[in-house]
Amino acid sequence: MSASDLEVTALGAGRYRVGRGSRQWLAYGAATRGERWVFFEGRVYVVDTVSPARRTARHSHDETALASPMPATVVMINVKPGQQVARGDLLVMLEAMKMELPIKAPRDGRVTAIACREGELVQPGLPLLELE
Repeated sequence: MSASDLEVTALGAGRYRVGRGSRQWLAYGAATRGERWVFFEGRVYVVDTVSPARRTARHSHDETALASPMPATVVMINVKPGQQVARGDLLVMLEAMKMELPIKAPRDGRVTAIACREGELVQPGLPLLELE
């Protein structure tokens, strides 16, 4: 599916109807300076809207994958320090704007540190945990 095949309609309050032929989906979006986060079909996508010339620092894939994409509340931590995880394992479940935001392992590894706790409000871009 390419973006040119999709019809996107803003519904307000960060909600969008995405259509392709007779199929319809609901997507949620939020933005800060330079980045937009889109929650679509159970996954969070980060869209970088800052031009390469204006970027001052690059984040590693792990830093981005293991951080909250928007201000959110930690509702569940599914791992413990020292635990081995596989790519795709659910690590932390967040909630924002009445939607669940799963944070999944971007690769196989071992959890070395957890930097959040259940019930905590976390900010975008800050690592929630570390993988070795």
